[in-house]
Amino acid sequence: MLVKQLSIFLENKSGRLAEALGTLGEESINIKALTIADTAEFGIVRMIVSDPEKGYRILQQKGFSANLVDVISIATPSECGSFARALKILSDEGISIEYIYAFSVGDKAAIILRTEDTDRAVESIGRHNMELLGGSQISDF
Repeated sequence: MLVKQLSIFLENKSGRLAEALGTLGEESINIKALTIADTAEFGIVRMIVSDPEKGYRILQQKGFSANLVDVISIATPSECGSFARALKILSDEGISIEYIYAFSVGDKAAIILRTEDTDRAVESIGRHNMELLGGSQISDF
């Protein structure tokens, strides 16, 4: 089970992030998780949203550079060491992580990640009886 992640490439300029997120909000697209990687000149905003395809279309129409990619989301308990235990499964299989972000609500947490080999990662997670989350499940957090 994979999740569609919406990514936006933005100039690192005052107000640009607010403009992009405002565009989504005006279209009733809810942001469920978000992370930003930046340099002095640009940033990459990665997020899980309530309607990634619509978000992508709207951002493209408004002139933003955006794309959709498949990522994996793993459910874990919200307790000390749970993220490390989940990631050790991938590490033990020799699967490298390109990037990761996570959030926790109450007694549940979600790890969102992109790996070098999505199919192997999903198989490995399944073999270890870890729960994969779909986009709608993240929206239910």
